[in-house]
Amino acid sequence: MRKYPFFPLLLLIAPLVAGAADAHHEMAGMSGSKDQGTLSAASKAYLDSMKDMHGDMSAGVKAADPDVAFAQGMIPHHQGAINMAEVELKYGKDPAMRKMAENVISAQKAEIATMQQWLAEHGQKK
Repeated sequence: MRKYPFFPLLLLIAPLVAGAADAHHEMAGMSGSKDQGTLSAASKAYLDSMKDMHGDMSAGVKAADPDVAFAQGMIPHHQGAINMAEVELKYGKDPAMRKMAENVISAQKAEIATMQQWLAEHGQKK
């Protein structure tokens, strides 16, 4: 099986790049909806999932306790990865990318469950 060592790094960097792009659009006074008219259905779905993820991540990392902030920020980040992987499964054709999407879903669900359990054990909301 071919390994993709860059993929975890891509998952960490993608929100930053997308956030910078969103900030640019907001600064220009654009909602971005005009731009989405020329995008494929898959691209629209990816962008929608990332938009949802960013707001939830921002809310999560505001906890005063850095451990809680990490877990509460990473849960929506992982859910965003799941959502993007589901878009890949819906629209993607390449067998390697589809398999990676399946692996992402499985791994991210397990990590979300671990973080939710940790939060519950520490009296925090999920």
